[in-house]
Amino acid sequence: MTTTQRWQWLALVLIIGALLYILAPALTPFAVAALFAYLWDPVVDRLERLRVSRGLAVTVVFFVISVLIVGVVLLLIPYLEQQIATFLDRLPSWIKWAQDEAQPWLAQQFGLQMDFADPQKLVDMLKDHWREAGGVATSVLAKVSKSGLTVIGWIAQLVLIPVVTFYLLRDWDILVGRVHELIPRSIEPTVARLARESDEVLGAFLRGQLSVMFCMGVLYAIGLWAIGIEVGPLIGMIAGLISFVPYLGAIIGVAMAVVAALVQFGDWAYVLAVLALFAVGQTLEGYVLVPKLVGDKIGLHPVAVIFAILAGGELFGFLGVLLALPAAAVVMVLLRYVHERYTASRLYQASAAASPGTGVVEVVAVDVTAAAVVAASGEVAVQETSPREPTPRDSSPPV
Repeated sequence: MTTTQRWQWLALVLIIGALLYILAPALTPFAVAALFAYLWDPVVDRLERLRVSRGLAVTVVFFVISVLIVGVVLLLIPYLEQQIATFLDRLPSWIKWAQDEAQPWLAQQFGLQMDFADPQKLVDMLKDHWREAGGVATSVLAKVSKSGLTVIGWIAQLVLIPVVTFYLLRDWDILVGRVHELIPRSIEPTVARLARESDEVLGAFLRGQLSVMFCMGVLYAIGLWAIGIEVGPLIGMIAGLISFVPYLGAIIGVAMAVVAALVQFGDWAYVLAVLALFAVGQTLEGYVLVPKLVGDKIGLHPVAVIFAILAGGELFGFLGVLLALPAAAVVMVLLRYVHERYTASRLYQASAAASPGTGVVEVVAVDVTAAAVVAASGEVAVQETSPREPTPRDSSPPV
């Protein structure tokens, strides 16, 4: 890649970033629609392989999505509102238990002093805000009803999302093909390979991890409800939603469920039942759900996921949150590619040859390893070099 080409790519990236920053509010419904289309395109493709026309397949899938969303809105949100109200009613007893039971025990056993700075004020504030809002739906309507134009804008975006989703889902393969045609032919093999790897990583994370989160949330919610904890379904849903970070969902869920069981029942048998439930859930997640639904192709560290979401939200708002995971998946694939090219470069092999204690056999091993990695990708074939000959440059097209 020449210096001029590098500057051109840099200018293109800066222009795209500036447009995203300026047009973030207008692009948000399109990003949501693209996310839905990406998630459901494999289902449409599978129906097509069953000799169902693309239009009919999209119609069936779109109808299923609509029914699911309407069902969640009509059933889950009112129930969630009831659970939050119950949680706020029980919160004073939780805090009283922490002051009267937990704090003296911790002070006696470990010498820890926990100072609760007037927790009743926190409880009263939460209750007041909840009652003023009148629920989740009322809170949203109160915010958007301050301006007629705001209400119209919200309605327009909500209506726009399903419309754009339908057309993107119908023409997804055509759009991908058009984008593929625009790629410069000199770098097309490399870009196509990186795009495939990015799709594998992103698809495994979004489809697989979302399925795991849903399954764990349902399992914990039903299990805690069966134990008899009043706010068990709410605790289970919270634990499931944050289960994309390993062990974090289980830790927070166990802590909240144990406190709720002790306050509500005061019997350690219920605590043991809670611990058994989460032990079964973690075993099922680690040995069944994650291997089956996610696999080992993600490569996205939980810390990287959290940082990407926070950074995207800080830079581009809600649009940045939507684009954070796709961007993180692409960055991880690019870093792997850069590492692969580096280990096959003269710089890496020369430094290995010049290192103290590094012999000829190790240099040859590096060459053979690099050749195997690059040849396995199907992009280029690197020939093994002799120990005394200079290593040829990678013959893959420059990026």
